[in-house]
Amino acid sequence: MNSIKKTARAAGFLYLLMIIFSVFSLVFIPSAFIVSGDVAKTVNNITNAESLFRLGIVGGLINQVIFVLLVLFLYRLFKPVNEKQALLMLIFVLIGVPIAMLNELNYSAVLLLSSSTDNITVLTADQSQSLINLFLDLHEHGIIIAEIFWGLWLLPLGFLVFKSGFLPKILGILLIIGCFGYLIEVFQFFIFPTYKVITYPGFAVDAIAELSLAFWLLLKGVNITKENENL
Repeated sequence: MNSIKKTARAAGFLYLLMIIFSVFSLVFIPSAFIVSGDVAKTVNNITNAESLFRLGIVGGLINQVIFVLLVLFLYRLFKPVNEKQALLMLIFVLIGVPIAMLNELNYSAVLLLSSSTDNITVLTADQSQSLINLFLDLHEHGIIIAEIFWGLWLLPLGFLVFKSGFLPKILGILLIIGCFGYLIEVFQFFIFPTYKVITYPGFAVDAIAELSLAFWLLLKGVNITKENENL
């Protein structure tokens, strides 16, 4: 039982750490560097704070490594609840992680094109900026594709939390709602790119659910008495 409690707290710590890195690499970095519709200003931001932009790339990669470690701890925690659902959760994450990691190549390309190197001296300023804009768009598209699996993994996770008996059922319900928030975002991005407001409530619910689950696992752990009924 002590092992299970340690597993829960380790999962909570990793979950919270992943959330921090996600905010840094997916929210802070784009808002700090990317100016919508102004590639020249974006390039200027990158060249003026290149080290921070590089940290954003590294942070994105570290975030995915943490994601793998997290899902392994969660798999161990929830396997007694429903092994098939726990395995499905694990598979979704292991598919999504390589997509997100490879997507950082687009930011690397932006960094290379923004630097004054011999490799890009043959390009005019307009050509360079056009390519930078392309890679920025590709990075955004890559995130949306990764969101398919960032959403799908929440479905079995929500089911497991709801069925576990040692975590609040409401968190499981909110995680499932968050899953559909991600999937709606993907659908809207590719089919109806001008209509995005409907996704915001789903993401808000997911943010509350995931942050609450992280803190619950880290600070409170699991109810051992109730978990014994599942083991």
